[in-house]
Amino acid sequence: MTTDIHTDINKKISKPKKTPKQKLLSVAKNLLIYGLAFAIIYMAINWWRQPVMPANPQLQLTDYQGQSVDLAALSQAKPTLVYFWGTWCPICRVTSPTIDKLAATNNYPVVTIAIKSGSNQELHGYLAEHNYRFTTINDQGGEIFADWQGQVTPSYVVLKNGEMTQGLTGIQPLWSLKLRLWLSEVF
Repeated sequence: MTTDIHTDINKKISKPKKTPKQKLLSVAKNLLIYGLAFAIIYMAINWWRQPVMPANPQLQLTDYQGQSVDLAALSQAKPTLVYFWGTWCPICRVTSPTIDKLAATNNYPVVTIAIKSGSNQELHGYLAEHNYRFTTINDQGGEIFADWQGQVTPSYVVLKNGEMTQGLTGIQPLWSLKLRLWLSEVF
């Protein structure tokens, strides 16, 4: 009688084996659920940390070499990417080469704002050392970034007709930036 009880318990405990197709579907379902949860959390954090356009933004700036940069005028013809970064920012070391590639294509205007990155001479040395050719505003005291309520670097803003259409933060692949600029151009 005890053997019958153990057999019944073992039958109830043991699960039927999944077929390879069932295993694959289970893995795919889990990946989809976790991927969707990650995407929602990432978008919420990005939305919370993104820069906010000031009520009266300063769009007439001067780059570190003394050249005038008019963000409002640049963004009239095409959406313009404004990239907030710092020479001290480890993530920016990953994203700045992407920004340089985007700027080199000349499809969309790109203006970068270096936050608390030293004097104009120090910034020039950093840009030359890394062979960056993008237009750069030196925000030595961080006032411009603070005006945009920036929280993290790197941060990005897409301007169209002098108005912010998108804001984002973190590592952004080139295709994502191009897509966002194109969407701002089309819509």
